[in-house]
Amino acid sequence: MSIFDEIRKKFIILTPEEWVRQHVVHFLMHEKKYPKSLINVEKVLTVNGLRKRYDVVVFNSDGTIHILVECKAPKVKISQATFDQIARYNMTMQARFLNVTNGLNHFYCQMDFENEKYEFLRNLPDYKENH
Repeated sequence: MSIFDEIRKKFIILTPEEWVRQHVVHFLMHEKKYPKSLINVEKVLTVNGLRKRYDVVVFNSDGTIHILVECKAPKVKISQATFDQIARYNMTMQARFLNVTNGLNHFYCQMDFENEKYEFLRNLPDYKENH
């Protein structure tokens, strides 16, 4: 079974993690009103010399990263290791907001780079609040 990805503009095999990724993309576009043009899905980045793949990124209009999303399959429990993974990615990416989800449980954080920590939020900001 496959699903059409509006961002990548192609059909993708519908794995449990892809199901979560597609729901996140639709949430960002339809609930939070982020323009499709600022959303990127499944690209490779280099972290400490290793090639890693991020799930979803929302860019600011200036090209900096606004939101970094880590998606897990619904059966995967969100743990400290999941937050450690996204925090490592974010040392390179420098996103202002982080979102970790398995489709059932959603965690949102705002980065405090000055104090090297993050603060949990109830939700991500809407697009209009950022610009």
